[in-house]
Amino acid sequence: MDAHLPHVPSQPDGPDRPNGPDRTDEPAGSPGGCTAYWVTAPGRGELRGAELPALGPGDALVRALYSGISRGTELLVRGGRIPDAVAERMRAPHQEGSFDFPVKYGYLSVGVVEEGPAEWVGRRVFCLYPHQDRYVVPADQLTPIPDDVPSRRAVLAGTVETVVNAAWDAPPCAGDRIAVVGAGLIGAALARLLSRFPLGRLQVVDPDPAQRARAGRLGVDAVDVDDAAGECDLVFHASATQEGLDLGLSLLGDEGELVELSWYGTRSPRVPLGADFHARRLSIVATQVSRIGRARRHRRDHAERFEFVFRLLADPAFDALITGETAFAEIEGALTALEDGRLPSGCHAIAYPGAERELI
Repeated sequence: MDAHLPHVPSQPDGPDRPNGPDRTDEPAGSPGGCTAYWVTAPGRGELRGAELPALGPGDALVRALYSGISRGTELLVRGGRIPDAVAERMRAPHQEGSFDFPVKYGYLSVGVVEEGPAEWVGRRVFCLYPHQDRYVVPADQLTPIPDDVPSRRAVLAGTVETVVNAAWDAPPCAGDRIAVVGAGLIGAALARLLSRFPLGRLQVVDPDPAQRARAGRLGVDAVDVDDAAGECDLVFHASATQEGLDLGLSLLGDEGELVELSWYGTRSPRVPLGADFHARRLSIVATQVSRIGRARRHRRDHAERFEFVFRLLADPAFDALITGETAFAEIEGALTALEDGRLPSGCHAIAYPGAERELI
């Protein structure tokens, strides 16, 4: 992978850092302090200061430029709605604490390497790390960001990885009639990916005019529920609602397949298996990003999947999926507004001091 690492100009020396609470003094040999966002109780969180560990062999010190709020999962975590049965499976790679609170959670971080292996220093990277301004990780857990992908757009890597995996779990065929039910972040990103396939028909279905308008800006046909066309070969369901699941199954043709991308947390939707479900031989397939999609599981690994994701993210159309930006110091207000519906769905970017100085 090193042959594909892009050159990125060095960042200015001495970048400003937020004055987070309880920052400790920096002892000799320490890379210094950091500030991270922790969820402390249902619907509440705070910034906390901490000491960073010393770098070991192969470690890198990353200064964050942007992180992204993964609205669906992070609001479930913030609301304390992670079922005990899947709590271990749902742990993020660099999570601290537990879902019983407090917990440091997140996995969409973009930054620049300030210290570490010489071939990494100065490079922009993506990491599955929570909302934190500086962090130390093994360099082999970083993914280099190509020069043609702006840093803010790069926070969508986790989203695009999810939809690529869904397509690998149920590969479309040429000429297929496909519906994506739900034009939120995942549904809209998936529709943009599917628009590159030679399909017979592609519709994104959502009752929300604002969601449909955003999907339209991605160059896909977005329709209201009443205008959705049936006899689909594949339906991808991403609305996380009972109504969306019912609609998705109703849009399938005989022996069609619904791919379920929604995660409901502690909610248990009713799955309509009565009526003509069996007579029409319909199928429901679960997809989840932690395992490579079944069609490519034996020929791709996670690093290769991420490399492909960043090739896709060179497409500027994905910028439409980032629906707002908030300074890291104000992240609690952004999460509260997302919970209350005062901010639009989509990916909300968190900007860290120094992000405005980057050259790409």
